[in-house]
Amino acid sequence: MNDHRTVPLSRAAWRLLWVSRPRFWLYLAGPTLVGLVYAVDSLDALLTPLSMGLFVYFLVPANVLLYGVNDVFDAPIDRTNPKKSDRELRYEGGPLTPLAVVFCLLLAVPLAVVLRPLAIAWLLVFFILALAYSAPPARLKTRPPIDSLSNGLYIVPGVVAYVAIAGGHPPLLIVLGGWVWAMAMHTFSAIPDIEPDRRAGIQTLATRLGNEGALAYCGLCWAAAAVCFGVIDLRAGLLLGVYPLLAVGVGVANVSIDRAYWWFPAINATVGAIITIAGLWGLAHA
Repeated sequence: MNDHRTVPLSRAAWRLLWVSRPRFWLYLAGPTLVGLVYAVDSLDALLTPLSMGLFVYFLVPANVLLYGVNDVFDAPIDRTNPKKSDRELRYEGGPLTPLAVVFCLLLAVPLAVVLRPLAIAWLLVFFILALAYSAPPARLKTRPPIDSLSNGLYIVPGVVAYVAIAGGHPPLLIVLGGWVWAMAMHTFSAIPDIEPDRRAGIQTLATRLGNEGALAYCGLCWAAAAVCFGVIDLRAGLLLGVYPLLAVGVGVANVSIDRAYWWFPAINATVGAIITIAGLWGLAHA
């Protein structure tokens, strides 16, 4: 089904839902929830309109915006990407996706009205990186190593949520650890695209490093993230330590990255759930 065809509302909604990558919703909503849990001082505070609004926005609209922009500007590359033939939709033109991106951007306006100035600043960081990553003239995804560095954007919703509720920043080492963790996740996700990107003449950190080099880079970034978290809380550091071990395991066992890549939504959800439950436990027993 092409984007430019007139389709029933239900079909359009289904297509936009698929554009938002439901499998990856928690990559933005998860950090938001973690930021909220560790910012509030009671369980009831998680159910305020502001807390719920932030979570809902970063659960779906922000994902439509992020991946919609990516799909529109990656359309020429995606024609030869096999991933777009089964697990993801291939953008085929028309106004539906661009209009949805604009609408989701505008949805943040009423949210920003009630945010603290510092939270608005972080929200702008998210939007700038989300747009500049795929859209020209910046198109950061084609400028290694900035393509990896810019993907700290995935933890920015957590900082927005924390600042919006607590009024100040989360610990710097947590922000830094989350940022380098997201950098590794970006490069790991780019490994399956190495050959399609090379055929299209696209430069990424993964195409420069190759499969083995990119996997080693991911392991080092994940190890650095574990150290950052461990300085704040040893238990969190040990939990994050599963990621460099996974990188080593994938390399030693010679597991296809194309296969291992699809394990990570479940792995990330499990790790995020443990961190979130630990925070909720602390609130319930405060």
